[in-house]
Amino acid sequence: MGVIEKVKKSARVAAVPAGALPLDSILMDDCIAAMKALPDACIDAVFADPPYNLQLGGDLNRPDGSHVDAVTDDWDKFDSFAIYDKFTRAWLKEARRILKPTGTLWVIGSYHNIFRVGTAVQDLGFWILNDIVWRKANPMPNFKGTRFTNAHETMIWASMGEKSRYTFNYRAMKTLNDEIQMRSDWELPICAGQERLKKDGHKVHPTQKPEALLYRVLLSSTKPGDVVLDPFFGTGTTGAVAKRLGRRFIGIEREPAYVEAAQERIEAALPLDESNLQIMQAGKAAPRVAFGTLVETGYLQPGTMLCDTKRRWKASVRADGSLVLADGQAGSIHKMGATLQGAPSCNGWTFWHYEAADGLRPIDAVRQTYLLATQP
Repeated sequence: MGVIEKVKKSARVAAVPAGALPLDSILMDDCIAAMKALPDACIDAVFADPPYNLQLGGDLNRPDGSHVDAVTDDWDKFDSFAIYDKFTRAWLKEARRILKPTGTLWVIGSYHNIFRVGTAVQDLGFWILNDIVWRKANPMPNFKGTRFTNAHETMIWASMGEKSRYTFNYRAMKTLNDEIQMRSDWELPICAGQERLKKDGHKVHPTQKPEALLYRVLLSSTKPGDVVLDPFFGTGTTGAVAKRLGRRFIGIEREPAYVEAAQERIEAALPLDESNLQIMQAGKAAPRVAFGTLVETGYLQPGTMLCDTKRRWKASVRADGSLVLADGQAGSIHKMGATLQGAPSCNGWTFWHYEAADGLRPIDAVRQTYLLATQP
């Protein structure tokens, strides 16, 4: 039995009894139908990457004539704005029903759809907490030269109402950003390199989101054990990151090829050790890259052991970019370096080292590698 057959047999549901959620599985179904089968108030967070309704007028080619993989699939095509709006309100209505009173909604989109989605979000009673601008460190250029380069996408983050309680791991976000308050503009690279899923030389999914983006979303607004639902699961970025961070997920996806890719990807994802899932609870110059960025993009894995040049002190990297010492003290790379030396300050980038094939290397070397890989 192949992957798709297994998913069809085990994941498609007609009704789910209360308390019996299909955790850590992919429901191969229409998103609205699948959500209707779930009980009320059972989900801690919804992350949605719905069709953008791009209205592309034809194929897109580079100046050299080569073809650009763009979104030309049937699932992104709607006959009118009215039909798209009706679809948007239908899935948002179900998302609201299954979210807990303390739950939050994330929706990502481009200028083609995010303003229409935002209107529906507010009309249905959600309370917008932030609009997050994902500024792409390496965006696709504008090949025709007729507009500005589209270098960002927008995420709406909303609670269930103006007075609703919700999870926000403020301290963890500040630690992830090298002790600087996390802003609402996030500069992260687009999905590329080994992370980009391909088959026969072509992208499996045209709009695969980078794991670093979901890492920040889930780390900021959920807790270990929380249930995250993604109604437009695609190739499973939400599921893979949820598994890494100790969250539970439910994915909904109707395209068999995406389901197969997502299933294989999630099975290969390695969850973090429980001790590394802990996060910080609620004279500095901001570096070009925050240490937490290296963690959320996979350049340094949570659990990595760091030490000083003489190997006198050791610390373990945690999921939010904080370090934890043997005695349980935790903080940023700079704070922990200063604490160990009894100094008022410390440049953690040069103080902390990791074990490489050729010996100890400063973590600043990883930062430089990241910059080289992500600069346009």
